Amino acid sequence: MKVESEAQLAEAVREATGPLMVRGGGTRPVGRCVGEALEVAISGISLYEPGALTMVVGAGTPLAEVEAALAAEGQRLPFEPGQWGAVLGAPGQSTIGGVVAANVSGPRRVQAGACRDSLIGVRFVDGRGDVIKNGGRVMKNVTGYDLAKLMAGSWGTLGVLSEVAFKLLPAAPTQATVVVDLPAGAAQVALAAALGSPFDVSGAGWVPGVGAVVRVEGLAQSVQYRAEKLASLLAPFGETRIEQDGSGAIWANLRDLTPFVGKTGDLWRLSVKPSEAADIIARLGGEVMLDWGGGLIWVLLPEGSDARALAAPYSGHATLMRGVTAAVFEPEPAPVAALSAGLRAQFDPRGILNPGRML
Repeated sequence: MKVESEAQLAEAVREATGPLMVRGGGTRPVGRCVGEALEVAISGISLYEPGALTMVVGAGTPLAEVEAALAAEGQRLPFEPGQWGAVLGAPGQSTIGGVVAANVSGPRRVQAGACRDSLIGVRFVDGRGDVIKNGGRVMKNVTGYDLAKLMAGSWGTLGVLSEVAFKLLPAAPTQATVVVDLPAGAAQVALAAALGSPFDVSGAGWVPGVGAVVRVEGLAQSVQYRAEKLASLLAPFGETRIEQDGSGAIWANLRDLTPFVGKTGDLWRLSVKPSEAADIIARLGGEVMLDWGGGLIWVLLPEGSDARALAAPYSGHATLMRGVTAAVFEPEPAPVAALSAGLRAQFDPRGILNPGRML
């Protein structure tokens, strides 16, 4: 079933007699959803004010369309969302609503925050078929419940997004990447040094075949100065070089998980304390990529591997992004599970929205 307006969406949810498998572009088939497919195709930019750095857009609008409109005005989404369809075996058109539902946040999170931090308003349909609006079209302090933040990362289990509003940032005219020749297990200390420096780092990770990578963005003269200072700061950790022409490709590969595309195995995503990254990597084995200064570990393991057992003990959570032999999301502690159940009972009392998605 495909809906192209908020009214159609509300009617479809109200009249549903069984579970609904909510989807946008279908590029993030994470979890074990069942039921009738409900494709949200509510598309189009309803408001874009470059001078106010705000945009309001239908949830079914392709991410590529949103980014193209922003690029034409020299602006961007602050949180640098990735395209995961290729690595998850689900190529297609990622939608902006799917980005919000999964709280997809790329390398620039270390500087600009996550997707939910840029989200200033939402419209969605709850499990009763009621249309709910929260937030607005301008940046302001929130009064009452901040449902926009709640919807980001809820994977369509609390409501079906119809419209989202963002605060934006100007695009940086220039970027450069300092590359340090280090193995993954030794990278976190160098990345922490870079992030703790005064040089306004906008990305810090580790990419197979490249090494530890640290990005700076801005005006050309500033970028050159900061890159040189960072290269000096990181020189004690390993051989360094500054990459400018290929800098964009490095971060696109990390953002979209390109080194893992076409490879078999289970793909896990671990959000951990950066200081624990080296020990966790050693226990995991497998092929890894690091983002967020070591706070995000992507690891490709043989099929049937349990990354949670291998990585233990660790502080954080692990998500099975591709694979079928383990619980997809980290089991919640009892108090958190009770809160989650209460929220679902309130927003989706019939339990029809993406049941099984977050198990």
